[in-house]
Amino acid sequence: MLELSGIIILGILAQWVAWKFKIPAILPLILIGLLVGPIAAAYLSEDGSKWIEPVWNGTKGLFPGDGLYYFVSLAISIILFEGGLTLKRSEIKNVGPVITKLITFGAAITFFGAGVVAHYVFHLGWEISFLFSGLIIVTGPTVITPILRNVPLKKDVSTVLKWEGILIDPIGALVAVLVFEFISVGGGGGFTKTALMEFGKIILFGTSFGFTFAHALAYAVNKKMIPHYLLNVASLSTVLFVFVESEVFAHESGLLAVVVMGMVLGNGKLKNLKELLYFKESLSILLISILFILLAANINIEEMMLLYTWKTIVLFAMVVFIIRPLAVFSSTYKSKLNVREKLFISWVGPRGIVAAGIASLFGSKLLKQGVAGAEYITPLVFMIVLGTVLLNATTARLFAKMVGVFLKTSDSILFVGASNPARLIAKYLKDKGKRVILIDANSTFIAQALNDGLEAFKADVYDEDLTDNIELNDVGYLIALTGSDVVNSYAVDRFSKDFGEHGTYKLASSKEIREATDLERKSFFTPSDDYINLSEAYRENPRITEIKIESATEYEVLFKMFSKEEKSIPLFIQKGKAIYLISEFENTSEIKEHLTLSYFGKTIGDTYKSSSKA
Repeated sequence: MLELSGIIILGILAQWVAWKFKIPAILPLILIGLLVGPIAAAYLSEDGSKWIEPVWNGTKGLFPGDGLYYFVSLAISIILFEGGLTLKRSEIKNVGPVITKLITFGAAITFFGAGVVAHYVFHLGWEISFLFSGLIIVTGPTVITPILRNVPLKKDVSTVLKWEGILIDPIGALVAVLVFEFISVGGGGGFTKTALMEFGKIILFGTSFGFTFAHALAYAVNKKMIPHYLLNVASLSTVLFVFVESEVFAHESGLLAVVVMGMVLGNGKLKNLKELLYFKESLSILLISILFILLAANINIEEMMLLYTWKTIVLFAMVVFIIRPLAVFSSTYKSKLNVREKLFISWVGPRGIVAAGIASLFGSKLLKQGVAGAEYITPLVFMIVLGTVLLNATTARLFAKMVGVFLKTSDSILFVGASNPARLIAKYLKDKGKRVILIDANSTFIAQALNDGLEAFKADVYDEDLTDNIELNDVGYLIALTGSDVVNSYAVDRFSKDFGEHGTYKLASSKEIREATDLERKSFFTPSDDYINLSEAYRENPRITEIKIESATEYEVLFKMFSKEEKSIPLFIQKGKAIYLISEFENTSEIKEHLTLSYFGKTIGDTYKSSSKA
């Protein structure tokens, strides 16, 4: 009981440490596992026993016999199912040819390159070498996101790395599963007719079970055949059922079945998909926390000593410094990415959860089958995982500065709210060369923004995962323009630290405008207009007009006219190439001449010029 509770406590503690220091969770998890496992046995325990012993002498420990294998199998099935849920066909179409090539052509280069290197450096059999290379194809969002969240980059670079990690996770797992199945059914003795038949059975039953039960579950959920309070646990039980039943019909086809099931559900019309994703994400975090402490603790000091050789350094260097850059540069040939951006993408390639988990699972199974070289699978993959995570987590920021892709200024603008006036203002700023992103919970507004050629996505400001979006790394301005005073205030309070480096502004309510102090007005989007005024001005004239201001006197007269005209709202002051909100300009500049004022609503005309002369 003490060991089980200790694993959970240490696992959640490791997750908190990872969140606090913005590092991938897999790093503290594996380090804790190694500490309470092989390191404790070798250096800390008086009797040479591990503090946490998953399996000992085959029949003792937390998971005696095949218990650890069964637990790892079920945990990996749930993790891969959750990964499959995130794999969308539409995302593959939209992310561009670079990412498509990275997850196909680039993955093939990694697979064959790493396999050849492992074969000749460690003198492993071809089957084991290619199993190793299949396992290290994956990068994974759980290790990429914490690294990139701390490194402001251009959108193109962060998008490539983010979506490569998401898309390659289930693809890499699928490749590793298929290679493992071929080794298992072929007995390591070659590509026999029986092996091909068994391989075909795995593909047939894995895909058919996953496809069939995904549609069955979606039908049951959409037809409300499952009560809402049972939705998550019913989905979990279905995943486990599919995994086990697929294994019964074709041994080792379960992982393929759950990946296919997740992909089908993720691309279908499941009404409660988002809720299901949240549940599976929370469950995956718990399982990952337990799983990797167990797996690392289960490694013996003898297996770690297999890596105590110059061959390990050669293999790691070849994978990180030759094969990864070769895959990236080949996949990005003739793309819009420049050499500096390609170098950074080549540098950032940490391996993650799926690689380590499946390596431990397959390594232990092949050892029981007596496959030559199987003892190298788990320690070699763990070495690549720990090495790449440590390397990238500690050097990504420095390397970004060295190659010149680090964004020194974050000047993109995040709009909370995508209503008609917000889209008009965003389009104006985009035409001025600014990167503008709109978020809204209203699907119609987001669809209209996308039709207008704007960058927008559906999101709720109350969702905790908004700050995890690494594509918002270059945002330095936050502007809340929704029709809800509560939402605007919450957005400013919640996200000013993450997205308001250079300024945070909101559309104030009528009461706030009447009662505001001079200090509070500095945070208002417009000095004296609420959402109603904004909407009325848009209806009056949905077009942004620019007028020139030559002197400070013209500036004062013009703003007196705006204060009297309710259906005209001043928006921005342009001074040279710089664009300011009115309140921002008032705070930063004392020279009020040779300016351009942008406003929308009722046309003011040039009457202010004659008034200023008088």
